[in-house]
Amino acid sequence: MPRPAIYSSSAPRRPGRADAPAQQPPQATSGDAPPAAPTPPVGQAAPGRRWPPSAHAAWALVLLLAALLVASLLHQSPPAPQLSQKDIDDAVLRTLETTTLPSAVTRAVEAVAPSVVRVAGYGRAKKGKEEVERGIGTGVVIVDTGIILTNLHVVAGSDRITVTFHDGTETTARITGVQAENDLAVLQAHKVPDDLEAAPLRSTQDLRPGDPVAAVGFPFGIGPSASAGVVSGLEREFMSPEGKRQLSNLIQFDAAANPGNSGGPLITMDGEVVGIVTAILNPTSARTFIGIGFAVPIENAAAAVGMPPF
Repeated sequence: MPRPAIYSSSAPRRPGRADAPAQQPPQATSGDAPPAAPTPPVGQAAPGRRWPPSAHAAWALVLLLAALLVASLLHQSPPAPQLSQKDIDDAVLRTLETTTLPSAVTRAVEAVAPSVVRVAGYGRAKKGKEEVERGIGTGVVIVDTGIILTNLHVVAGSDRITVTFHDGTETTARITGVQAENDLAVLQAHKVPDDLEAAPLRSTQDLRPGDPVAAVGFPFGIGPSASAGVVSGLEREFMSPEGKRQLSNLIQFDAAANPGNSGGPLITMDGEVVGIVTAILNPTSARTFIGIGFAVPIENAAAAVGMPPF
């Protein structure tokens, strides 16, 4: 029985004939116009011109430098205006009118205050075993290891001595030296604050009557208290009513001082110690200040500690 014909979807090849080569585009002949470039298929971009990598790097560098230049110009501060002398004078005057400055006495007292201590001497009462306060005065730290200068009459005859520092630390102390002719005693505190400061000392060689001074201490146990005045005279003499001692080469001053100021510092307006307050003159038995106080020059006081002279 005959088989049905089977048809292929491709075109039949003719037997014995090789495949025809692909059709080549016609070659341009002399005098003919060049063939037009083939049009890319729809949706496909035409091939563009490519730059070498070195050109891309150069343009990137140029753009970066331009951006940095623009940024520096935008952030550049305007030139500072020129100040005239009048501008400066007006600014100073405006500051003085609107600001309250501390006085010279305030600055001096604040400079020496951390070195001023309260000194108290205790002993037994005449009747009984009760301990009583026998004397109260002031001292000044001259070495930051706890070496303190005060008056001998403040601590003489005491069974126990205490000192209270600027920060409130209270401790006992012992007498390590005396200079009776100048009514001075040297104390060594048994315990000292970590940040203890020694007072700056200044020679009295250039001290003159009329120079401003201040006395810092614990008058009647109140303090620390400060009073201001001037140097009234130099090389004064005074008979101590307590110890009946003749004191000489003293600084006379008129800053208020009372019992309890003894042993405290007499300071300049630079906050430097020029003397140790030791006595007041009062012809009456009131023992109050009437305008004449005396201080031992710091040269004598430093010698009591064994410190070299100025």
